[in-house]
Amino acid sequence: MSESKASVTWQEKKAFLGVSPSGHHVQIDADKENGASPMELILLGLGGCASYDVVSILQKSRQEVTDVRCELTANRAETVPAVYTDIHMHFIVTGQNIKDKQVEKAVNLSAEKYCSASRMLVQGGVNITHDFEVVAG
Repeated sequence: MSESKASVTWQEKKAFLGVSPSGHHVQIDADKENGASPMELILLGLGGCASYDVVSILQKSRQEVTDVRCELTANRAETVPAVYTDIHMHFIVTGQNIKDKQVEKAVNLSAEKYCSASRMLVQGGVNITHDFEVVAG
């Protein structure tokens, strides 16, 4: 098991400065005035994790990918704690001669095997669904 260390320091009001284990600074703001909220960052982390997997898998399968975008739609519980209950991930893959079957395989491998964020959220009870579209370009 590997250990990671991060820090979050209060700045003012509901704003905090996060420092990632790799030393990158992230502005966090529960009021969403000066940064993303903590729950928004969870969504972005999921999208980033899965998108990296999809790009990597498609490149390894020699697909001519020029762009990958993941659009996330999420629902939260109405009571505290207002956890995510459902998240839908829609991947838009752009490139030349992209095979639908390869994109489907990449999205499924990410969801079922490689994306740590996705696996963690699913194990915590979040219903995560996904689909994709391929755009020539």
